Amino acid sequence: MSLDVSPALLEQAERGEVDEAAFVDCVRTSLPYAWEMISSLVAQLKVDGGSFADNQTPPPDEQARGQLLRALASDAIRGALQRHFGVRLAFQNCHRVAVFPLDSSVDETLSRFTSVRSQVLNQSPEFRDC
Repeated sequence: MSLDVSPALLEQAERGEVDEAAFVDCVRTSLPYAWEMISSLVAQLKVDGGSFADNQTPPPDEQARGQLLRALASDAIRGALQRHFGVRLAFQNCHRVAVFPLDSSVDETLSRFTSVRSQVLNQSPEFRDC
């Protein structure tokens, strides 16, 4: 799953710096499932409060799964999304996305979520090929 880069955005990149808002919009339109997932988790975190909000429901298909992987595996995309939404993103398995506030009071919770121990505990046979 690649980004659908407009000629104008490509031209910006060829000239030098890219406007981050334009890049974020490219991500939004290119990866709608990933965008909606992260947007809804950010909204849930704002409404519910707490130290994080996460998704534990597998994507409906491989295209959606690919969008999550693309958004969270790319440092540039992930960083732009974190800055845009004002959160820290974490990712486990093939679908468990979590958003954490920037507040340092949740650093320990984020560290536990992203720990090797947590990764091992969140494995199961059905996720082996996801």
